[in-house]
Amino acid sequence: MHTAKVIDHITTWLKDYCLGAKQEGFVVGVSGGIDSAVTSALCARTDLPVLCVEMPIHQAASQVQRAQEHITALRKTHANVRMEVAQLTPVFDQMVAVLPKHENMTLMELALANTRARLRMTALYYFAGLHRYLVAGTGNKVEDFGVGFFTKYGDGGVDLSPIADLTKTEVYAVGRELGIIDSIMLAKPTDGLWGDDRSDEDQIGASYPELEWAMDLRERGEDPALLGLTARQLQVLAIFDKRKAANRHKVEPIPVCVIPAPLRG
Repeated sequence: MHTAKVIDHITTWLKDYCLGAKQEGFVVGVSGGIDSAVTSALCARTDLPVLCVEMPIHQAASQVQRAQEHITALRKTHANVRMEVAQLTPVFDQMVAVLPKHENMTLMELALANTRARLRMTALYYFAGLHRYLVAGTGNKVEDFGVGFFTKYGDGGVDLSPIADLTKTEVYAVGRELGIIDSIMLAKPTDGLWGDDRSDEDQIGASYPELEWAMDLRERGEDPALLGLTARQLQVLAIFDKRKAANRHKVEPIPVCVIPAPLRG
C-alpha cells in the first residue's frame, strides 16, 4: 500500500465531502484505540474544524489516558482540533436503573454493551447538530464489512466512513505514517464496551490478521477444501462465516414492506 498517498486521498475525500455537504467540520468519538486515533488525525489534516469527544462510561483508566494523550498530541500539531468530554456514566447508570432486568445475564450484558455505544452516538450527534459538523465513523473494513463487529445505530451510526476500506493492518500502517502515539499503537484493540480489559480478539475468537486472511479468501472465491487448510485456519474461517452471516442485517439496507399495487385499489 502507498500509505502516504492513501492518507492524502482520504484527507482530500473528507474535505471535499464535508464542503459538498455544506457542513463546517467533523466530530469524532475518541476512545483510546487505533481506529478513532487514525480517523481523528485524518480529519485534522483537512484543516477544517475537528471536535474530538471523549465519552467514558465506566471506562478503564488506561483507555481514558490514551484518548487524552492522543487528543493532546493532535492539538499540538493541529490548531483546528478541539476537545470535549461528555461523562456519560451517570446517564448510563440511570438508564440501567429504569430498565427491567432479564434472567439471561449474557443477553442482558450484551444489550447493555450496545446501549453504551448508542448513548455515545447520541452525544456525537448532539455536538454535530450544535456546530454543523459531520460525525466521522471509525470502523475499519474487517469490522464493517467482514464480521460486522460494531453496534447498529451505535458506532455504526455515522455520516461518513473514512477508513472503512482499510483493513486493521492497513489502519496500523496509516497510524505509523501519521505518528500516532506509541501507547495507542501498542494497545490491544478493544471496543471498550464492557468496563474491563477484554480485547476484540477475546470477543471474536480470532485476531485481525486472521480475520483479514479469511475475508480475503472469501472475496477471492476459493474453495477451502482444495487449499489444505490447517485446523486453526478452518476454525478461523468458521468464525468469520458465522459472524458475517449473523451480522448481515447490519450492512444491508433496512427492509421495506412494499405494498402491491392491487392492494392499493
